[in-house]
Amino acid sequence: MNTFGQIFRITSFGESHGRGIGVVVDGCPAGLALDLNAIQEDLERRRPGQSRITTQRKEPDQFEILSGTVDNVTTGAPIACMVWNKDQRSKDYSHIEQKFRPSHADYTYFKKYGLRDHRGGGRSSARETIARVIGGGIAKQLLALKFGIQIDAWVAAVGTVEMERYWDKAMELTTENAKIVRCPDEEKADAMVAAIEAARKAGDSLGGIVACRASNVPVGLGEPIYGKLHALLGAAMLGINAVKGFEIGSGFNGARMKGSDHNDQFYTDDEGRIRTRTNYSGGVQGGISNGENIEFRVAFKPTSTLMRDQDSVDAEGKSTVVKGKGRHDPCVVPRAVPIVEAMAALVLADLYLLNLGRQV
Repeated sequence: MNTFGQIFRITSFGESHGRGIGVVVDGCPAGLALDLNAIQEDLERRRPGQSRITTQRKEPDQFEILSGTVDNVTTGAPIACMVWNKDQRSKDYSHIEQKFRPSHADYTYFKKYGLRDHRGGGRSSARETIARVIGGGIAKQLLALKFGIQIDAWVAAVGTVEMERYWDKAMELTTENAKIVRCPDEEKADAMVAAIEAARKAGDSLGGIVACRASNVPVGLGEPIYGKLHALLGAAMLGINAVKGFEIGSGFNGARMKGSDHNDQFYTDDEGRIRTRTNYSGGVQGGISNGENIEFRVAFKPTSTLMRDQDSVDAEGKSTVVKGKGRHDPCVVPRAVPIVEAMAALVLADLYLLNLGRQV
């Protein structure tokens, strides 16, 4: 429903064209000194209007904490946060008040509830992910404090432009295009930006892939049998707007390999730690983290809102045309990077707290 997690949990509220988006983070341990600037930086990477390849809705997305901290240190009480909407243009959606936009949640929400908020999609809008980024930002800081866990995501593909695997390199975004598209491969970043700009000019859109790596993850996170780490990560990622696919480690490529090639062989390193020579498992075996980097990829569909006319039906089932107008992202993938990081952090923080109950 509107709550994610068991012990470290977030509950989000608000709509795209309401007064704002809020989140209540519950279960965060007391005594965590929060870096508010780091959370705001994650929101900056997610916010609209940040570059020429994103929607031009202008939102500062400045968050404020309403409860749960003293001098920015968590008290153990629920942490309530709010981001107020500043640039809603609800009139831009008046033309689809009774029409169902192709591949949106308009029809399904209408059939489920008997009504829908047509202004930007209401709760189905990706603006709800503000709540996830704030909650995930707090989870990141908890994980960094306890384990030194670092979570990095980047754009691995836009449309047919795809970079090579990047699991073992430090994240560096050195050029303007690399920074705005969030791809560490400079040549591919240029091609991705060009592809997105071409799609925008054509009134069309593109999908893509976000890759994510969590490093310094300890052994033992994950709850067999029905709380496996990779299953929870998959559910978290598939719950993000526009996500259509999730794979961890070798993913679908692993289905084409032989077991003799795919098995991650164990060895003991110079520091006495048990490691694996390869990481086709993506850092998870038996649903439990094995101490290697957690590596997964998330596939996003092309943005459903197009700047061209589309055939559809209205609430009475009559044929109609949905006009291409308003503001939209020609490709949501660059802005999805901090959302993927946030959801990974929420899963890992929740499993860390659950794991405390497994020890004496």
